[in-house]
Amino acid sequence: MNQSVVIAPIQESLVSFISSANYSKVFVIADNNTKKHCYPLIKAALPPHKIVSVASGEKFKLLSTCETIWDAMTREELDRHALVVNIGGGVIGDMGGFCAAVYKRGIDFIQIPTTLLSQVDASVGGKLGVDFQGLKNHLGVFNIPKTVLIDPVFLNTLPVREIRSGFAEIVKHCLIADGAKWKEISTIDFEDQNWMDLISHSVKIKQGVVDQDPTEKGLRKILNFGHTLGHAVETHFLAKAPAQRLFHGEAIAVGMIMESYLSFKRGMIDTETLSNIEEFIFATYGKVKIMPEEVDAIVSLTRQDKKNRGSEIRFSLLTGAGSCAYDIVVSLSEMRKAIAYYMG
Repeated sequence: MNQSVVIAPIQESLVSFISSANYSKVFVIADNNTKKHCYPLIKAALPPHKIVSVASGEKFKLLSTCETIWDAMTREELDRHALVVNIGGGVIGDMGGFCAAVYKRGIDFIQIPTTLLSQVDASVGGKLGVDFQGLKNHLGVFNIPKTVLIDPVFLNTLPVREIRSGFAEIVKHCLIADGAKWKEISTIDFEDQNWMDLISHSVKIKQGVVDQDPTEKGLRKILNFGHTLGHAVETHFLAKAPAQRLFHGEAIAVGMIMESYLSFKRGMIDTETLSNIEEFIFATYGKVKIMPEEVDAIVSLTRQDKKNRGSEIRFSLLTGAGSCAYDIVVSLSEMRKAIAYYMG
């Protein structure tokens, strides 16, 4: 697959890409936040273009928002030789890419990820889609962007909570593929992490996995460590009041503790590894309050996980700090115990 990812000052990388191609029109997709804070950093580097902005947030990652985007693309008379530029976090990357991938059966798009989460995870690998009936990424396709242009300068526009959310995917990449890097970052406070180094490290890990398994038939499933229960927790909390909702990385941090416990109970990791993961994640993210009466609802949501096969709910679990196995069937009872362990 060999996806193009460029980590460089955005004006330079964007001008270089645009000048090397011959697009009929350029169409920018942003959200309210990125139009205000990030779009000004790329505007001068673009040829004449149209921009459409949509409401920001996971709750707007819907087909109805796609209709708004497709309507704007149609009114702009984009042909199959046009380019879509997605500037934003994972929501804009997933949804904007999805809109481009199905418009006229597919037109070129590029990703300019503006959050740490999207720079280290969502923008790499070609997974595109939207939420449907409360289920995350339930509708989608695989389609590789022409390039991903990453510039850490965008992190300066983010609140600390957003950066902490993205850090969860960095932690995950280390836990599934690089034990030495996990050992390194787990001794450094969140505020003192080297983001440029960690972005490059995470992109290399994800690219290496995706190149071997572009459409998630096998190895790519290890990237879902922490996500089976993590996505269920995230989806469950989406129905709550806005102040109680979790960012994606916050939910994945919860999921990584729960799924590390499952790994431990299966004899795949030792007590020390579990303790180290748990202590570091709790120190970085605190503890999310889950009530006993919410457990069954969270477990039930795992039935919709995309790794499942038939009635089997399949997990990716650690086989050590830095290695991971996939397609491991876990029972509902085991999941309840993992959630109870997290709840303490």
